[in-house]
Amino acid sequence: MLIPKVQAIRRFCTNLGSTYYVTTPIFYVNAAPHIGHLYSAVIADAICRYQKLLAKPESPAPLVRLCTGTDEHGTKVQQAAASHSIPVDQYCNDISARYRNVFQQAVIQNNDFIRTTEQRHKKAVAHFWQTLNSRGHIYSANYQGWYCVSDETFLTDSQLRVEESTGERFSLESGHPAEWTEEKNYMFRLGNLQDDIIYWLKQGGKVKPLKFEKILFDMLSEPLPDVSVSRPAQRVQWAIPVPEDPSQSIYVWLDALVNYLTSAGYPDPKFQSCWPPKVQVIGKDILKFHGIYWPAFLIAAGLEPPQELFVHSHWTVDGQKMSKSKNNVVDPMEAAETYTMEGLRYFLLREGVPHSDGNYSSVKAMRILNAELADTMGNLLSRVCGKSLNPWQIYPRLHTAQLRDIMTTDTAKHLLEMLEQLKGKCTQHYDERNFYLVVDAVMSTLHAANSFFETSRPWELKLKTVTEPAKPSIVHRAADENALKLETIMAMTMDTLRLCGIALQPILPAMSTRLLDKLSVPWSQRLWHNLDDHFGRIVGGQCEPPMEASLSRIDAVLFRRIYPKDDDEDQGAAALAKALKNKKGKKGPATPKQEKADKNAASGEAAAKAAAPAATATGSNKSKQVAQ
Repeated sequence: MLIPKVQAIRRFCTNLGSTYYVTTPIFYVNAAPHIGHLYSAVIADAICRYQKLLAKPESPAPLVRLCTGTDEHGTKVQQAAASHSIPVDQYCNDISARYRNVFQQAVIQNNDFIRTTEQRHKKAVAHFWQTLNSRGHIYSANYQGWYCVSDETFLTDSQLRVEESTGERFSLESGHPAEWTEEKNYMFRLGNLQDDIIYWLKQGGKVKPLKFEKILFDMLSEPLPDVSVSRPAQRVQWAIPVPEDPSQSIYVWLDALVNYLTSAGYPDPKFQSCWPPKVQVIGKDILKFHGIYWPAFLIAAGLEPPQELFVHSHWTVDGQKMSKSKNNVVDPMEAAETYTMEGLRYFLLREGVPHSDGNYSSVKAMRILNAELADTMGNLLSRVCGKSLNPWQIYPRLHTAQLRDIMTTDTAKHLLEMLEQLKGKCTQHYDERNFYLVVDAVMSTLHAANSFFETSRPWELKLKTVTEPAKPSIVHRAADENALKLETIMAMTMDTLRLCGIALQPILPAMSTRLLDKLSVPWSQRLWHNLDDHFGRIVGGQCEPPMEASLSRIDAVLFRRIYPKDDDEDQGAAALAKALKNKKGKKGPATPKQEKADKNAASGEAAAKAAAPAATATGSNKSKQVAQ
């Protein structure tokens, strides 16, 4: 066994790896990108963005690297190109460019976009093959078995389903047909490495969620057969040739897995600064290849396996599996036309639960985005930045006496409690990759802020406040008790929005940036440790209130409500008119100033009503069990 060698490699590589290296799977170009591919990418991107926020003033930011790309070799790619009647290299260029474009639109901050048709990758694969061969892990043999072209793999009897009426065999996992194949292949001695794979897996935390670690242990409970790592070149022409034997092509999965080494710089020794990967994000359908083949290949080559495989589940559409035959494959670019790419990114991370399949629904997406982004967060920002309540366009100073008086109310106490728990909850959920729970924590905090804002009724203080035509000085405003209380309420609400914007940066990078820009939050104050800074510290006498700051002049609208096509404007106008009519009926004729206040109040009521169905849309998250 290689266990002593693995231990030595672990100590060696762990000392060398100084970069937080994260990868997505490379995506097969036999078809265009769909939301499942984007889901892998946004998970990896959110992991990296969170790591970057962990920098502290006394320590440099961690060096974070994200790799993604496309897998472009194999029979299925040849077939896809032929079905489109275009040369295979042109087909690969076109599909790869579509993936690159989707990720750019979703602001994925990848440092590398690798293609397996690149020369640097072919060089890395050839070197890796020669390393395995020189260490005695590859041999030549006549091989026969059931081969699934769609899955690009040989299948054992336990992985097959037999159709009794015809005798045809199909892959149990994918349902694709398998055919009996006899050919000369190069074989990899996988069986010799089974104990080493189990040793790696038993270190704990190597595969998350725990559900998928258990699946791997089940796979390893039976002896592993050696695996074919080449195909006859006459059958699989679009592939990398075996070094010194052009009659054979390298197995597409061995070729594809080496991409993670290629991106790190392999075989140049500099790759060791990235190795081993901290997190490799994969879909559950490729667990066997990454959880068994990949660590076996690496151990055989004298390299350490990844520190963590993070496995996510799939997406259904309106409760049905996505497939071309059902014509329900969701194109991210088309979905973004309705929901925006930022909204789509939010929905995937908000509704996706790694250990269970997620369900994509256009109705659910519209309801969640409207309730949470447009109303719960967006409307609150618009109200505190609106000229009706904030004519001087400032992030006001907290006034200590008024703050302590306000903190005697139940809604203020609850808001402070939520803010004090926010950092701890979000840290735990980000560390466990449970992004939907991060959103739960943030939205609960924003609901508390909306409740505090409504019960404080700042528009009534505004009507009582002495105002001047020109912007008064702080000293002048200090003479007005109502003005001081109003500013303190506004500052407490803006504090909440600021902290929630910081916490949501990995999930909503563009929208969080707009929110923090609007509040004029310096870039140096958008890090994770800044979640400790809020009005609670002033209440406790831990620091002095910060001075007021001018708001940015950028638009305060974070996310525009989405309406069903054709009747969006009518519904929006009707909802606002009804809210205003109801309030005017209670108060009688409104003065111009009162009308402005009424509109603000009506907006708040509309937000509350819009948020109500969100409990139905997102309530399923509350009952989802966190994967251990």
